Amino acid sequence: MTGRGSSDSGAAEHTILSSSVLREVKVEDAIGTVLAHDLTQILPGSFKGRLFRKGHRVEAEDIPKLKDIGKEHLYVIELAESDLHEDDAALRMAAALSGTGTAFGEPHEGKVSVKSDRTGLACIAKEFVDGVNGLGEIALATVTNHRVVHAGEALAATRAIPLIVPESKVRKVEKLAAEYKQRHGEAPVSVRPLRKARAGLLTTGSEVYAGRIADKFGPAVRAKLEALGSEVAEQRFAPDDRQIIVKDIHYFLQQGYDMILVTGGMSVDPDDRTPGAIAEAGTDIVSYGTPMLPGSMLLFGYLRGIPIFGLPGCVMHDPYTSFDVLLPRVLAGDRIGKEDIVAMGYGGLHRC
Repeated sequence: MTGRGSSDSGAAEHTILSSSVLREVKVEDAIGTVLAHDLTQILPGSFKGRLFRKGHRVEAEDIPKLKDIGKEHLYVIELAESDLHEDDAALRMAAALSGTGTAFGEPHEGKVSVKSDRTGLACIAKEFVDGVNGLGEIALATVTNHRVVHAGEALAATRAIPLIVPESKVRKVEKLAAEYKQRHGEAPVSVRPLRKARAGLLTTGSEVYAGRIADKFGPAVRAKLEALGSEVAEQRFAPDDRQIIVKDIHYFLQQGYDMILVTGGMSVDPDDRTPGAIAEAGTDIVSYGTPMLPGSMLLFGYLRGIPIFGLPGCVMHDPYTSFDVLLPRVLAGDRIGKEDIVAMGYGGLHRC
């Protein structure tokens, strides 16, 4: 971590933060010194990445490469005991905030990325993220809470803004993370697994039931469940008859499926019987309607503890709807309440 440069007129010395010293050295005088930080090379349109790693000892053959990236001077550091190099700060922050289902590697250009090690639901504590970023001189960027992630996807990235940061600042991050974990039993950044669910799918609509048009709901819903590791165990078809729909819902309940999906007939047209049938089946309806587009006509509730969805037509053709927001949360074991539906309006506009 500590490198010493020449003491002639080509070197400049600056004290940074506490008693750490940042020494500026001409590249020609840097042979034998140790780099204090990564050096990046950018080749427009083809490459951006690390040319030399922090800790690299400068050799004579490095001088032309350094000049090629515009380096006439290098920085070496004499680090005070009360300070941390950006790499060490980023590593400690990543370790503090990482929880179940996460992994992180070595620093790259002063940044440490925290990634998911599974397919699951990202759990990101926004209040913790805001608290860290309010400290100054350090940065924490994350994905949004309740986002579906897959193995290898980034969840968060930590870094120090200056090359050197007071260790006391990083200790505050570690304290915030420890306090959060004590309150919630989990670290501020984690991934919850999705259970494998078997769903009963009831497709309503007299036109589909009579074979006048092909069923488009079944393939779309199957694909959405299978992408999350679940399956449609059985699909049935019903005309626009409330009593038949109620009977089929009860049939699925008796089969012991993990959830019930009822598609079609979710608008306010007089012929649409689905919402009334779901209610008549005995469902405790959490919400009929969501503040999200597409998917505002979705119905969600519980029938004897089993999640039941009334799915509007947009689920057939739109890649991301209110169903895609709520389904992974159900699979992660969340009990969806009215407040969860209300919160979907912020950031919930996905199609004008």
